[in-house]
Amino acid sequence: MPKRVLSGTVVSDKADKTVVVRVERRVKHPLYGKIIRLSKKYHAHDEANAYRLGEQVRIEERAPISKLKTWEVIDRIGAAKAAAVEIVETEALAPASESQAEDRPPKADKPQAEKKPEKAETAAEPVEEKAAAKPAKAPKKPAKKAKSKDSGSDA
Repeated sequence: MPKRVLSGTVVSDKADKTVVVRVERRVKHPLYGKIIRLSKKYHAHDEANAYRLGEQVRIEERAPISKLKTWEVIDRIGAAKAAAVEIVETEALAPASESQAEDRPPKADKPQAEKKPEKAETAAEPVEEKAAAKPAKAPKKPAKKAKSKDSGSDA
């Protein structure tokens, strides 16, 4: 029987001699007819730990190596896409010198609002007022027990 060959993207290379490859396929929705992408992850054997995250690879079906690994990486189709690199200026990270600090105008102090009273103080007063305003409830009467058919006679 011929071995299946799939192509996908490496999504994890953290394990030793194993990569996780996501294989995407496009199918038409049976009812609505829209083309949708479905994906599945396969654990594939990578003997030399040569493949990295984001690379396009081809995997081939083989005899099971472990519980999850029944695929082996054949070759690399494309290199990993370049990750976005953020350039940070060194001036922004360096502490300001004294001459620069003197040149800047002082920051305007914002007027601070008065402190609000703590919740414990404000919450205690309304609770007492509410308790005094409502009349005390009468205690509930116990519920009547339902009579069963065999409760009267034990013959």
